[in-house]
Amino acid sequence: MIYFDNTATSFPKPPCVAEAMVKFMNDIGANPGRSGHRLAIESGRIVYNAREAVAELFQLADPMRIVFTSNVTEALNLALHGLLKPGDHVITSSMEHNSMMRPLRCLEQKGVEVTVIPCSQQGRLDPADIESAIQPNTVMVALNHASNVTGSVLPIEKVGLIARAHDLLFLVDAAQTAGVLTIDIEKDCIDLLGFTGHKSLYGPMGTGGLIVGERVDLNAFDMIKCGGTGSRSEHENQPEFLPDKFESGTPNAVGLAGLNASLRWILTQGVDQIRSHEIRLTKLLIAGLKTIPRVQVYGTLNAEQQIATVSFNVLGKEPSEIGLRLDEEFDILCRVGLHCSPASHKTMGTFPAGTVRFGLGFFNTKEQVDYAIAAIRKLAEEVK
Repeated sequence: MIYFDNTATSFPKPPCVAEAMVKFMNDIGANPGRSGHRLAIESGRIVYNAREAVAELFQLADPMRIVFTSNVTEALNLALHGLLKPGDHVITSSMEHNSMMRPLRCLEQKGVEVTVIPCSQQGRLDPADIESAIQPNTVMVALNHASNVTGSVLPIEKVGLIARAHDLLFLVDAAQTAGVLTIDIEKDCIDLLGFTGHKSLYGPMGTGGLIVGERVDLNAFDMIKCGGTGSRSEHENQPEFLPDKFESGTPNAVGLAGLNASLRWILTQGVDQIRSHEIRLTKLLIAGLKTIPRVQVYGTLNAEQQIATVSFNVLGKEPSEIGLRLDEEFDILCRVGLHCSPASHKTMGTFPAGTVRFGLGFFNTKEQVDYAIAAIRKLAEEVK
């Protein structure tokens, strides 16, 4: 079996992830921060170790500014619903995933003004278009770091400087890039960063988080849930300090044990090494697909300017047919359709049918890429 669906969820995981989760379930299992006994203390230590690992990966000085969530969707909702008010203006791009676009459309119905900056058909964004869209009531720029459809990387460093120069909050969706591209919170002028554990962080599902920068006014930040935190239990009002203000309820401690392990694995491997491996595979895949008649490859066609996500179509065949046959006849697992990003496909000109998407990862090999190219060639040759 060849797994080319890492853009949705990475598989397999490093062995240390399952080992850490099993150890937690077998040997610890207690609720972090809720009791003073040894197992609760050890559980809390593991959760804090995960915070420290996230902070190290993103060059964040204070681990307590990391709010753990169940995924990046929850993190983005927390940032958008927590900070945007009726009358505010927010700028985003036409290459956003629905985890960004749907909360924005929901807020738009409540009086928030949303401007969507058109990207090129290849998924590129001109930072100057962001600056041109700024209005007196603009309070935030909200972008993904890389498209989950074309893999194209948006210029967050340049956009961050523009946002900072205009005193705007900058929210980045790093679902596709955390763990595979270097991200420096301060250098990139990022105020809010959402990440998920189960993609290129190689952690378990049900983990993620929102990094809340120093420039964010916590007093203006509404909560989307309240409840027990294990802190200030003498008060019936929610704590106002991080991360407790936004971490109500029992956390996914076993998942965070796995995330801690995966983050330590990434830090040991090195983001640059992971990136280099994915670039090599992406170059091979793009080059191979481009040689096949009737195959159209989308995006930048430059492995240096995208992550290891490649979308394509076999002209004359539906993406759904290609995906099914790759699975049943060639044992290749991928994703087809709109990939929860209709805006991206409208930008690319592939709406409503979508594309076939190969999402490569660290555990894929050159031999797998070669085999997949041969499989696509065989399917394309059937088109008359």
